[in-house]
Amino acid sequence: MGFEVRKATFEDREAITQLIAESARGLSREHYDDAQIEGAIARVFGVDSSLIEDNTYFVADQAGTLIGCGGWSRRKTLYGGDQFSTRDTGMLDSATDPAKIRAFFVHPQHARKGVARAILSHCEQEAKAHGFAALELMATLPGIKFYEANGYSPTGDFDLQLPDGVELQFVLMRKEL
Repeated sequence: MGFEVRKATFEDREAITQLIAESARGLSREHYDDAQIEGAIARVFGVDSSLIEDNTYFVADQAGTLIGCGGWSRRKTLYGGDQFSTRDTGMLDSATDPAKIRAFFVHPQHARKGVARAILSHCEQEAKAHGFAALELMATLPGIKFYEANGYSPTGDFDLQLPDGVELQFVLMRKEL
């Protein structure tokens, strides 16, 4: 594979932040315009410290360079980094709630090389080991095909209104484990 999937640490925050911006700018152009991409980076996409605190966030590390990131969560928040103020960090009930797949980003030079799939596999295995029977996520438009190829089904569309009249389209998706 040429990379190692490991748990993210707080020391990775700066590199993850840079990776997220590069991923969004490099892989979203077919689906979102510049205002949407920059608005998402500034207000929605970003490091969610609770994922690192909970040990449920992973990075793909290639010789000291982060080339991918993503995680799963036992918390109610479905999307948004620390800067996204409307996050609900309450805990889910594994007996009734689906775990959340969160914050997947891959560096454009490493897209479609198995990085996200390797991280997703770790997430799904851990969520199942913690008693979750289903997973849900909020997919960006560029991510829909990836998630469908990994067994997720669309369950609804979601439009997020950002300041300055910017709107981001997402798709809610689910997978039974």
